[in-house]
Amino acid sequence: MEWDDVIYLTMLFISIGLGHYFQKITDKNVKKWSATIIGILLVFVVSGRHILHPLVCTLVNALIVTFISKKSCHIVSFVFQFLYLLFFRSTVYFGIPYPPPHTNLVQMMLTLKLVGLAFEVHDSAFSRKVKNDDDKRSEAEIETTYINPGFLDTFHYAFSYVGVLTGPYHKYRTYLDWLESPFALYAPCKDATIQRLKYIPLYAGLFLLATYFFPISYADTPEFYEERSVLYRIWYINPMFFIFRMRIYTGLVLSECVCTMAGLGAYPILTGPKSGQGPSKNYEILKISLSDSVIAKKETYNFETIHNIDPYGSDFCVTFREAMKCWNSCIQYWLAVNIYKRCPMKQFRTFFTMFVSAYWHGVYAGYYLCLCSAPTYLPVEDLYVKLFYKDSTGLAKVIWDWVIWFFKMQAFSYMAVAFFLLNIEKIIFYWRSIYFSHQVMWIVLYGVGVVILKTRKRKPKQT
Repeated sequence: MEWDDVIYLTMLFISIGLGHYFQKITDKNVKKWSATIIGILLVFVVSGRHILHPLVCTLVNALIVTFISKKSCHIVSFVFQFLYLLFFRSTVYFGIPYPPPHTNLVQMMLTLKLVGLAFEVHDSAFSRKVKNDDDKRSEAEIETTYINPGFLDTFHYAFSYVGVLTGPYHKYRTYLDWLESPFALYAPCKDATIQRLKYIPLYAGLFLLATYFFPISYADTPEFYEERSVLYRIWYINPMFFIFRMRIYTGLVLSECVCTMAGLGAYPILTGPKSGQGPSKNYEILKISLSDSVIAKKETYNFETIHNIDPYGSDFCVTFREAMKCWNSCIQYWLAVNIYKRCPMKQFRTFFTMFVSAYWHGVYAGYYLCLCSAPTYLPVEDLYVKLFYKDSTGLAKVIWDWVIWFFKMQAFSYMAVAFFLLNIEKIIFYWRSIYFSHQVMWIVLYGVGVVILKTRKRKPKQT
């Protein structure tokens, strides 16, 4: 295990431990300032002087949401923050040392939170306009989702220790409810944390075991290409992706535990909490529970709002499209609400969303080759689901379950190679060494599927 991983895990476990005390704090100001001070200390420990980057970004965005028109503050924030993200990853060209890896994680989450805050401010400002006949929102929904943060509020939200290092992404409204509501006192914080933590030894153990026998770095050595066969190189994408999954599962589940232990993201089940979004219905119940601790105590709670990763679903759901929803669910919510649904060109929504996601991840070509490859595989899967899987039953359905699942895992593994190697020369060299087998296979499968579909359409229906 690398030293960066040791620091990362240590900071997460410290944050989880702190949650035991923060869950019980009832004074809003004490909770807010304590969380912020600890968050700044955590960022300083992993960043040193590079903490200036998140401080500058937060300062500028605090000015944006406070003084710029709410009609355009979200656009200004988006442009500034993503341009700064590019500068942040190119500092060596300006004579500034490159920030540590953990500062990069902090900056990534900060980008989502600060831009998301500006979008929330924009949306909630116009939600208080006079309701018209076509507006289906209730007064309770408008009231319980309205926000109007001040200058310092932006700093508190940005640097709260809950999620400051690795997320999961949560809205400012969720953070505000954590401060002001009694939900954390009555939610099963400890049980929810233990339920998640019990799988950590499995993920971490499998990660260490697989890394020992099949290190990803081996795919970047001359021996791998000179001594191994093409079939072995094709097969090797599977253990590499397995290692990646176990690492991600460990980190993201621990990040969720930071939230559950502190009580952030706890909402009554009756309000239908969703990943990233929070409550999605029964806002009248939410409004009453927020203001009445007696009623709040009787509610049943969950932490679906900060549910960011579903390892079982990711590994064992059948289709690629389903599996995508199991990864970084809170970030996918951010992308869906702020990018996908607002894209003016509907035909390019998916590609543009994936492009923004790749840009957010980093400047390496590998991120773009990986994430922007997804829209090229989805039509292939959708075609075969329509042709064979959707209406299958019995044994045929079982067989197609395994077939679709197998190709899903191979597609993920093949794309993930770009995510591991990052450098475009290394990625192309690897893919070329296996003759771009998966892209070729997707093209062939799609062509065959189209022929089958056309044949079926031409075939006369039996009377």
